[in-house]
Amino acid sequence: MPAKSIYERALGASFAKLHPRIRERFGLTSEGGIASIGRGTMDRIWYAKWAAVPLYIGTKRHIMFPDAGSRVPFTIENYAYIDSFGRETVTWVRKFRFPGKIRRFDATMIYSRSRGTIVDYLGDRQHLAVDLNIAPAPNGGIRIRSGEQRFYEGPLQFRFPRPLTGVADVCEWYDDEARAYKIEVNVTNPMFGPVFGYSGTFQAELIDSRGAIPDDVKPLREEARE
Repeated sequence: MPAKSIYERALGASFAKLHPRIRERFGLTSEGGIASIGRGTMDRIWYAKWAAVPLYIGTKRHIMFPDAGSRVPFTIENYAYIDSFGRETVTWVRKFRFPGKIRRFDATMIYSRSRGTIVDYLGDRQHLAVDLNIAPAPNGGIRIRSGEQRFYEGPLQFRFPRPLTGVADVCEWYDDEARAYKIEVNVTNPMFGPVFGYSGTFQAELIDSRGAIPDDVKPLREEARE
């Protein structure tokens, strides 16, 4: 029996409710040896001015950024591999090409048996671990909402109080009329409101990934704690 992707494990029977092209993108496994490379344009990228400083700090670890724009070229790289702790892992390396600079938003995701859900490690050093609540969207897309957030570095570990978190609401779907993938991301803070977001359209190409996974899509360090 073919291995199930981490998203199929999280969704169970509900995985079948996804549009076939969404199942394709979220069905990647290390065993399958297929990666998805997306290229497109973000129609709008925005951020709240009050959040500029924390977002700027995030750029150092490839976690969001204080930049805004329209018609911003965009790529996303999804590779499935086994990490150093033996966990099935999927990369989410997003690159936004602003005039004169490239901003990255990196993440790696695993399925945690102990937590019963996807854990999303944000940034290139896996210091931030976020539980994800995943469900099919009415349009056949996939809806992802962030939950509890934890910080890990060396002996330090703690759970972020909810008022200090950014809650991400993500929907990715396939538009049959446009023959393209569409995505909308909104991050809000429970106390201060909107923080950051983007929306746009992209095409995705499946490629053979049975060779080495590119080093620049993997995190610089891996965290065992989930």
